[in-house]
Amino acid sequence: MLQANALTDELAALKDEVSRLLGVTGESILDASKQRADALADQIKAALNDLGETLGEEEDRIGNFIAERPVTTLASAFALGVVIGFMLRRH
Repeated sequence: MLQANALTDELAALKDEVSRLLGVTGESILDASKQRADALADQIKAALNDLGETLGEEEDRIGNFIAERPVTTLASAFALGVVIGFMLRRH
């Protein structure tokens, strides 16, 4: 009977140790995943900010081009409309 109690105590201690190790491992995996997700989110935010700045600059350039050459812009838009009209009529 003494051996059975000792064996039960050792099994309980082993169970507690395994539970503790699994809990620590699970927490570390969760923390690492959260850190990677945060780093990826920061990279995406930075890329979107850069894209927004670039688009803003291009919008300014296009606006200036249209303001400087209104007749050319109007003729180009008309020609594009005619081409698209012919393409849509064919189908």
